[in-house]
Amino acid sequence: MSKKKFKEMKSGKRLKKQDMINQIVNLFNRYPKEFMNYKQVSAEIGAISQINKLMVAEILEHLHEDNFLIEEDRGKYRLNGLGLIAEGVFERHSNGKNAFIPESGGESVFVAERNSMHAMKGDRVKVQLLAKRKGKEPEAEVLEILERAQNTFVGILEIGKNYAFLVVDSKTLVNDIFIPREKLKGATTGQKAIVRVLEWPEKAKNPIGEVIDVLGAPGNNDTEMHAILAEFGLPYKYPESVEKAANRIRTDIPDSEIKNREDFRKITTFTIDPKDAKDFDDALSIREIKKGLWEVGVHIADVTHYVPAGGVIDREAEKRATSIYLVDRTIPMLPEKLCNQLCSLRPNEDKLAFSAVFEMNENAEVKNYRIVRTVIHSDRRFTYEEAQEILETGEGDYTEELHLLDKLAKKLREKRFSSGAINFDRYEVKFELDENGKPVRVFFKESKDANKLVEEFMLLANKTVAESIGKVNKSQKAKTFVYRIHDLPDPEKMENFSEFIRRFGYKLKTTGTKSDISKGINRLLDDVQGKKEQNLIETVAVRSMAKAQYSTHNIGHYGLAFEYYTHFTSPIRRFPDMMVHRLLERYLSGGRSVPEGKSEEQCQHSSVMENIAATAERASIKYKQVEFMSDKLGVVFDGVISGVTEWGLYVELNENKCEGMVPIRDLDDDYYEFDEKSYCLMGRRNKHQYRLGDAIAIKVARANLERKQLDFMLAE
Repeated sequence: MSKKKFKEMKSGKRLKKQDMINQIVNLFNRYPKEFMNYKQVSAEIGAISQINKLMVAEILEHLHEDNFLIEEDRGKYRLNGLGLIAEGVFERHSNGKNAFIPESGGESVFVAERNSMHAMKGDRVKVQLLAKRKGKEPEAEVLEILERAQNTFVGILEIGKNYAFLVVDSKTLVNDIFIPREKLKGATTGQKAIVRVLEWPEKAKNPIGEVIDVLGAPGNNDTEMHAILAEFGLPYKYPESVEKAANRIRTDIPDSEIKNREDFRKITTFTIDPKDAKDFDDALSIREIKKGLWEVGVHIADVTHYVPAGGVIDREAEKRATSIYLVDRTIPMLPEKLCNQLCSLRPNEDKLAFSAVFEMNENAEVKNYRIVRTVIHSDRRFTYEEAQEILETGEGDYTEELHLLDKLAKKLREKRFSSGAINFDRYEVKFELDENGKPVRVFFKESKDANKLVEEFMLLANKTVAESIGKVNKSQKAKTFVYRIHDLPDPEKMENFSEFIRRFGYKLKTTGTKSDISKGINRLLDDVQGKKEQNLIETVAVRSMAKAQYSTHNIGHYGLAFEYYTHFTSPIRRFPDMMVHRLLERYLSGGRSVPEGKSEEQCQHSSVMENIAATAERASIKYKQVEFMSDKLGVVFDGVISGVTEWGLYVELNENKCEGMVPIRDLDDDYYEFDEKSYCLMGRRNKHQYRLGDAIAIKVARANLERKQLDFMLAE
């Protein structure tokens, strides 16, 4: 209670009833086991005058009628919520509306800041579910923090003569972190740093921490990219012990190893990759076996030959689980010696591979296949642009082979879509950066025939490898394996999506067979091509889908329309592919099935890390978009409303797909209310609507790099 309020009560001044209700509710929540009468309650909250005591008695009766309190003896009350204990995840929100998500399922429960016990976003907590008052939302109080989700934070240091703080721009933590001067690690004021929270005393407003790394000056490109990685708990440098282990690996290929493998070195082989790629983890070979029958080899870097299970490199790869792709850099899963040198299928070098080799006719029907360890020799390294030019002009190296592969890939693709695969063929936002990492141009990367050629053969290899292990007779039990699974869309989400697209004049059938629904989605995606609402509808469609993940429990891949699917083709950058290679090696040599438990844990960890890496990638794109727009304040752009919330409108610009927000406070021609069902803001007086998908002209108002946030205002 504030000193001012206590003085008012002591002086006999009558308080507002609502203030007194709040204090009494807090009192019983603090002492859930105690029975108290109105005199005890009055004394506890400092209600000394007779008029205030009478008000306390009246409030207690009303709280009893609301079932918030139970009455034991006449006039003695206790909280009606004893014993309602639950465990789950704490969600912190910057607007103070914190929530508890029960792990047993069910609705989230509001947690007031005073009852949060300093819990942070993602923490596993034990809570007391407080008694629900009539007409009020249910509340919970954190009793114990079972597991911290995060204990390191990124921010800017403010250092005074006798104190230092890390000012955190994070929705995970709303309080700055106090740092003793001896824990600064040589940092200076204004620098960006990573700080570990050491403790958070119960009655202290701020946690206490120590600097574990200084990132550098805010605004510097390396500083900001490292800050994004650190924000998500991702590594931005390699442990020295792992680098040393990689440097000790033998680089030559012994003759004894070549003798144990199929030799593809004299067969036409090449790689097709992005122009800035350094890790070439897949190659294609092709030769004619007889008239109308070709052998196509999908050759994948044999990473596990060089990385023994359980070793220091393998443990680091498992922890990282994936390479991370930010706007201006790749943070590899494996040390550079492996990913860019030893395992990279570079041209004119003998390389070890794990291969899926197909015998195919001119209709792309697979007549036979084998999965084998090989040695290959790539004849040519193509960029996607180079391969595309050859496909379009018919001129250049290996023209005949590329055109044949393209023809087969198109037939594979056609079959896939006729089976119900969904055609999410979206563009990527890319940046042209100057020497300091500053974006000077935004452009869009589209998937063309050369990209699709490689994609189809990788899909074929992944599908075939999964079938080779998972597809068994009904009387047999499949051996433990790693699958890439994708569940059916949630019916409710699909219904909401169908309702959403109706406002644009489109229809979507949400019932029927899996194939019916997927074909309907494909027709919709075809219909929106080139329309102003294309990107918006494609984005909402993706959000309506389930997320693909890794699991030892196969349910098929809905989006690709495959009953069996895995990830085999990128072991340089994905740990599950390394798992698949090891399991294949074991089973192809007659080994027994591995226990499921550990593999499932590794699958779950890989799925989590994949999502975190994708979030960090989006954060780096958002940062570069804000940086790109920061010198365009006051400039008018055309856009489309991409999101509608109670706090404003999100607008995506047509020219560069940068997204910003028009705060609701800036819509000052009326009082606007959020209509959740109709995805719109509606003016109370003039009934003007701002709807999802509406065209709109905006002016760039603010560009906050620290928050990765663009603010727009309506153009006059």
